[in-house]
Amino acid sequence: MESITPQIEGLLESTRGVKLQIAVTEPHPLKAIKLASAMIRDPHPRESEALQQVLAIAKSAPDYGGLGLDEESTVSEADRSELVFLVSAWLEALNSADRSRPALEPSATKPADCRPMNVTEKIFALHDVETRGCVKPGQMIRVRVDWIMASEFSWHGMVQVYDRLGKPGIFRNDRFWLAGDHSVEPRNMDTPLSKQLVAQSEGAKRAFKMTEYQGMNYTIMHTEFFRERTQPGMLVLGSDSHTCSSGANGCLAIGMGAADVTMALVTGETWFRVPEVVEIRFEGRPPRGVGGKDVILYVLQQLKRNTVAADRVVEYTGPGLDYLSPDARFAIANMTTEFGGITGIFAPDHHTASFINQRKLARHKNHSYYFKPDAGCEYAESHVVDLTQAEPFIARYPNPDDVVPVGEMGRQDLDGCFIGACTTAEEDIIMGALVLEAGLKAGQRPVAQGKRKVVPGSRPILDMLRKSGLADVYERAGFEIGVPGCSYCVGVSVDVAAEGEVWLSSQNRNFKNRMGKGSVGNLASAATVAASSFEMKMTSPNDLVAMISGEQWEKVKGKGSLSSGPMVEPQWVEPPEPSAAADITPTHTTTANNDTNEEGVKAGEEGGATPKLQNIKSKIYRLGDFIDTDALAPAQFLMHAGDDAGFGTHCLEFTHPDFRQRAADGAKVVVAGRAFGCGSSRMEAVQALRGAGVQCVIARSFAFIYSRNQPSLGLLGITIGDPAFYEAVDRGGEDVEIEIDLMANVVRLGGSGGDGGRKEFAFELSQMEKRLTELGGVAPAFNKFGKQIFDALTSGSRGVHKSLKGTYGTGNSLAW
Repeated sequence: MESITPQIEGLLESTRGVKLQIAVTEPHPLKAIKLASAMIRDPHPRESEALQQVLAIAKSAPDYGGLGLDEESTVSEADRSELVFLVSAWLEALNSADRSRPALEPSATKPADCRPMNVTEKIFALHDVETRGCVKPGQMIRVRVDWIMASEFSWHGMVQVYDRLGKPGIFRNDRFWLAGDHSVEPRNMDTPLSKQLVAQSEGAKRAFKMTEYQGMNYTIMHTEFFRERTQPGMLVLGSDSHTCSSGANGCLAIGMGAADVTMALVTGETWFRVPEVVEIRFEGRPPRGVGGKDVILYVLQQLKRNTVAADRVVEYTGPGLDYLSPDARFAIANMTTEFGGITGIFAPDHHTASFINQRKLARHKNHSYYFKPDAGCEYAESHVVDLTQAEPFIARYPNPDDVVPVGEMGRQDLDGCFIGACTTAEEDIIMGALVLEAGLKAGQRPVAQGKRKVVPGSRPILDMLRKSGLADVYERAGFEIGVPGCSYCVGVSVDVAAEGEVWLSSQNRNFKNRMGKGSVGNLASAATVAASSFEMKMTSPNDLVAMISGEQWEKVKGKGSLSSGPMVEPQWVEPPEPSAAADITPTHTTTANNDTNEEGVKAGEEGGATPKLQNIKSKIYRLGDFIDTDALAPAQFLMHAGDDAGFGTHCLEFTHPDFRQRAADGAKVVVAGRAFGCGSSRMEAVQALRGAGVQCVIARSFAFIYSRNQPSLGLLGITIGDPAFYEAVDRGGEDVEIEIDLMANVVRLGGSGGDGGRKEFAFELSQMEKRLTELGGVAPAFNKFGKQIFDALTSGSRGVHKSLKGTYGTGNSLAW
């Protein structure tokens, strides 16, 4: 067996400048890595630790993200190659970290003269590039990011953006989490689409030397990320609307469109206008068997979607948190996007600390920063939710906030029962199994008709089900067990509900055509779905939950359940003092391309005139409230449409079939209601509108992710809150003409209301939105300004040149 020792020696020198000569040629690759790590431990502890990380991955079981190797077994050529790759990736991760603008350490005391802040504001302040010590709503800030997330489905769109940027490399190869979950699975791996998605994901792994990559169907992208990666105080961006799930751990985890997330992946930064924060204060203790899904359904029932949460961060606080496990918080944070929030975040506490501290690897727990809201901090609104009033609920198709107790559904017949999707955590999967076990012991048997499927969120959870015997319970109750993935929840893979079928599902979204064209999806907890599966009729789980003993529950309690051990108070911190904002010089740059290219950026600024926004005159196409991205860009066409024109041929196809013809006939301006673009994060919704010929969308309000996608892709979006504008549009009918004056920032309606007069309505566009739209989106802006794009768009050319003359390099040798 040929030794990999020479390859290890070569990588240490070429990547990190560490010269090592190992006299003993160790043939076994694990022993060779172990020996090399020991030899360099004293003079080069970081490099030694990187090799130890490779050994840990090599020895972990495949069900836990490893290779399943040991020092006595024979190692295949494929595994040897993977080990060499991992050595190169983990050594490159040290360069990657050294090149990044270092995150500042928080302070033990509150910054002087700083207003009281909530948890959300403190995390923004920690990541603020200018480090002002505190922030406030409405303030435009540039922030560092800690992690980037994507699925194979959203990476397909990100690749297109990345290629248009010129394949510039990524900010950190150890902070990109890419999971195959939406479309790929073993039954369709031979299809051209799956082959393409797998190839794109594998290509990213190799090109970027990704350290965090487990391949296809290891986990739903949010599940193991929440369980094993994200930490309190972090700022995470993901190209999926349910990125907010990780807010359960006391971090800001924000879903955005592919263009925005790709820019952050490349630069390590993004921009925000600091949002308002609404507080949901939990009080009381939920009844037995009521978990996170029923709690968030109760919140939606009481407060409704896209109301108090719209365009705000939802911060969950209160004494009731003591009864909500990390997994319950995960379900609640996950469905904050259905609530309409930018993201949901739980004020971290002793339960958070216990959950994080149980992780084995230090790097996934020693970057935790615990912030708590200050006394007297500002919330835009505060609402108390009494957890004692929560019970098993069902959200009726097609609205996640049309929530009623299970009993009000009258034991409606079902064609399918699905337990799974990212919102269904390990605790929920266990509770579903215990409900089924109680039913089987009581003599209930599954009726012959209907479809039943359970899809665990990750291979570790699936392994737990098998070892605990709960997988057998599911199978005896008639459930098929699927590989980790989105399955019926998104309806774009093999599992698709048929037209006319009625389903009860523990997923998070029940919009029209979500599970499959013409299907009907209703939402409930895993326990409710399990209880309903016996007779295929909607049924409360309460009677079966009462049969589950405390001993049974304790025996199979998940890692995200409430811990019965001693609780430890977190070490509370505060944002850094403003004085900490001095430039910090990155250290090691062995393989980085750190040329600042100042002349190139100057040329980009000075060469050629910047395109200017042109006034728009058009007819109007009128839409109502809550037009979701699933309708704007139906999932069935996302992977095949190709370009804007292709997406445009399917825009609003299922909900407004006359739209495309009206747009072709001159209705280039869409006027909509509240929360336009709610739902999924797909940037294709904007592409579809552009492809149909739309030049501008005017709405009372936009969903957060969609509102970011518009300027990032060069589509004009305008918010007008004045009810008189919409009344005038409605009076004018289909033939009303509109003029959008982008110099005066006014909209004029001609002949509105049948009185022949013209009415004017003012609007505002931020500097960032206007500049991006002028440039045609982030890709042209990046091509103009390079990695100083956010300096340029927030500070003008002086900001660009200041950044270029500073010490923060722009290079990254890892190119696609």
